[in-house]
Amino acid sequence: MIQSMTGFAEKSFSTRTLRVKICLKSLNHRFFDWSYKGAPIGELENRLREICQERIHRGRIEAMIDMAFPDPASWDVVINEGLLKKILAAFDRVAVRSGHELTFGLDSLFRIPQLVELRRKDFTPAETEWIAAGFKKTLDELLKSRRAEGRKIAAALQTHLRAIAVSVGRVAVLIKKQPRTLQKKLRARLAEANGAGPNSKERMAEEVAYLSQRYDVAEEIARLKHHLEAARELLSVKNRAPAGKMLDFLAQEFTREANTLNSKSQEIGVTREGLLIKGEVESIRQQVQNIE
Repeated sequence: MIQSMTGFAEKSFSTRTLRVKICLKSLNHRFFDWSYKGAPIGELENRLREICQERIHRGRIEAMIDMAFPDPASWDVVINEGLLKKILAAFDRVAVRSGHELTFGLDSLFRIPQLVELRRKDFTPAETEWIAAGFKKTLDELLKSRRAEGRKIAAALQTHLRAIAVSVGRVAVLIKKQPRTLQKKLRARLAEANGAGPNSKERMAEEVAYLSQRYDVAEEIARLKHHLEAARELLSVKNRAPAGKMLDFLAQEFTREANTLNSKSQEIGVTREGLLIKGEVESIRQQVQNIE
């Protein structure tokens, strides 16, 4: 099944001691790329990255986790006692010199840099598993979003493939006229160069046979049909492998065959269909850039 590389998901989870909001966004990228912003989670980030990479092969993943810890037991209050003693001693010296007693409140102490630090206690094993489980649920939603967008892209690609198939079918019909067209051109050329001599018909038949073989596009038509079948298989719901890179390769092959078709064409109708094929392929290439 085709997956888009763009998607978004956001979910919130809470317990008595911990509230978490997880936001996942995926964007186009040639390879898997990971970016994390939010609350410090230490080694847990590596685990979340591995969970994500097991299910997403291409795309830039931007993860953000906001956390709140409503339970006071989740925090440690650390006072720099050495610094506090120095501050109090300094206040005493100033009081002695000035002859005035200095007073200050706790709120003043808490505003002194590096004197008081609030530290979040390390996650318990249960909390770590709970956050990982929440991340997996959010990732499920992100993948659902990517698949929904992928279905839209697949439908658009199928439309372009059908248009290419129609053009290939028309070329297969039009190309049958090519020997007759070549014969007309050669007759005019021979008449202009040599006149209607006794060997003109025999020479013309040889030239037509040679040029018909030279400008034959049966192989190009066969390859175009093969590429169409390969592209349809990649777009099938049965396909579970990432298809973006292979579809991009097929788009290049479509363009190559269309160019060869036009270079060999002696029929204006064939040239027109070749240009139509190239137009559809360009639309395919633009869409494919968003596929995993």
